[in-house]
Amino acid sequence: MRAMVLESARTPLRPAELPDPEPAPGEVLLRVRACAVCRTDLHIVDGELTRPKLPLVLGHQIVGEVVAGGERFRPGARVGVPWLGWTCGTCRYCRAGRENLCDRARFTGYDLDGGFAELAVADERYCFRLPEGAPDAQAAPLLCAGLIGYRALRFAGDADRIGLYGFGASAHIVCQIAVSQGRRVFAGTRAEDAEAQAFARELGAVWAGDAASGPPEELDAVIVFAPVGALVPAALGHVHKGGRVVCAGIHMSDIPSFPYERLWGERAVRSVANLTRADGEELLALAPTIPVRTEAQVLPLAQANEALERLRRGALRGAAVVVP
Repeated sequence: MRAMVLESARTPLRPAELPDPEPAPGEVLLRVRACAVCRTDLHIVDGELTRPKLPLVLGHQIVGEVVAGGERFRPGARVGVPWLGWTCGTCRYCRAGRENLCDRARFTGYDLDGGFAELAVADERYCFRLPEGAPDAQAAPLLCAGLIGYRALRFAGDADRIGLYGFGASAHIVCQIAVSQGRRVFAGTRAEDAEAQAFARELGAVWAGDAASGPPEELDAVIVFAPVGALVPAALGHVHKGGRVVCAGIHMSDIPSFPYERLWGERAVRSVANLTRADGEELLALAPTIPVRTEAQVLPLAQANEALERLRRGALRGAAVVVP
């Protein structure tokens, strides 16, 4: 099969011909139809996430067609493969229904080869049935950008005035969900990013502007999607007493020190780690009812490096998706 392979950190992905993978018991063999590109992929390539298996096939937002293997899906079924690829089922987190925190979890496109390839294998227990109607390229970003954003939105509580700082793949999905729930969305971007601000307004944001300076009124909660640690104390200054700041990324630059006064008043900061299968089932049932419309820039698999570079530059409207 053709694949794009990471040989070592801070090097471009290399086009390669690899042996076709074979599914182990309990796994399905998938023909990859689309794989969305995530900022986590960029953190792996840049060496900010330091323990990937190497060489590695990146990609953890896979829409695939079942070719063989497993018992849960029939051949030809369209399924989604997310970041969470396996958990032990026995640690204290798994037993408590918090499998996203499993001590021995394995992740697609990090510990396990992912979807920047023509074929992939996945544990069938961690695959999702995808809603009908959504084209492959629109369904793929739901599998991480959507899922992590949805989990972060739940942790923001019943916030009516909610800030989304960093308006990329996750935020453009969460914005649609929040607006459908009657919330008022305030989109924070780089000060000069007029295109992202206009995009946010198109999707129903009541304000879009410089995240560092903040909106013209106090917020109930802020979800920080941008991997910029300086936005955490800034967001604390934008929420009222009792407000919440949710950090939705897997990696972030260091958070600078800030006066305790910013946190005082029962403000809270928390992170979001990975996803559970329950998150996926909930979001994939909810998305068609809104309906969520993901914006996808589709590139051929051979241009996966270009997709990563566009993400690095902030030159994407919505999400990038690579297609074999």
